[in-house]
Amino acid sequence: MFAGFMVNAWEAATIVAVVAGVVGFFTVARGAAFAAHALPNGAFAGAAGASLIGVNALVGLGVFSAAGALTIAGLAQRARRDVATAMTIVMMLALGALFLSQTTEYAPAMFSLLFGEVLGVNTNQILPTAAIAAVCVVIIGVLFRPLLLSSVLPDVAQAKGVSSVRMELAFLLLVALTTTMAVPVVGSLLIFSLLIAPAAAARCFTNKPGRSITLAVLIALVTVWAAIAISFQTNWPIGFFVGTIGALTYASGRIWVRYRSRNRLA
Repeated sequence: MFAGFMVNAWEAATIVAVVAGVVGFFTVARGAAFAAHALPNGAFAGAAGASLIGVNALVGLGVFSAAGALTIAGLAQRARRDVATAMTIVMMLALGALFLSQTTEYAPAMFSLLFGEVLGVNTNQILPTAAIAAVCVVIIGVLFRPLLLSSVLPDVAQAKGVSSVRMELAFLLLVALTTTMAVPVVGSLLIFSLLIAPAAAARCFTNKPGRSITLAVLIALVTVWAAIAISFQTNWPIGFFVGTIGALTYASGRIWVRYRSRNRLA
């Protein structure tokens, strides 16, 4: 379980889980689950386009993720955010369909970008993943207070002079950066699960931001570690276990909320 290729899997998954737990807190707090779903899936088109022209898939992911974030932020100023997000993902997926129709040479690579290939992570991927993760952490550290205030108390943030438009754009670009880091490791479908499930479960157990972020990170770490270990033993897809464990942790959180509510009423 700790052979060379498995060590790469543990390291990459750990890096992704930590960042996903932190960014996921803000995603859930802002009610931006749809955007967190749209950007990784839309960015897949960028990877397809990059493969088509012979460019590193990471470049395509980064360009399309950032373009998607800017488009959502721009359209949301003139329309509902869910409509802006839906139109953005439609445009990006349409481009992805066009790119994929032009080649059949990269099917395995495209499959791994959709569903992840944690056990296939090579040593050369660790450094770029860690570098992008570090940038994400730095951005969160710089923007933590205004981003937290605009996420939890948007009216108070506006009164204190925190621009909701700028914070929304900063948040979407942060999700885009997280997408660029995570998709090559866990896939565009699984990063959505890691962004939402641990953070949503954590908020069921505590309302305090610091504790909620810490708990979200811990849940994300346990999720990916358990998924890798069980997948290694069973030879079943890691994605199945990530999604299942994520759903179970959130269900446990909802059960706890209901139990606590009943005790308060008793």
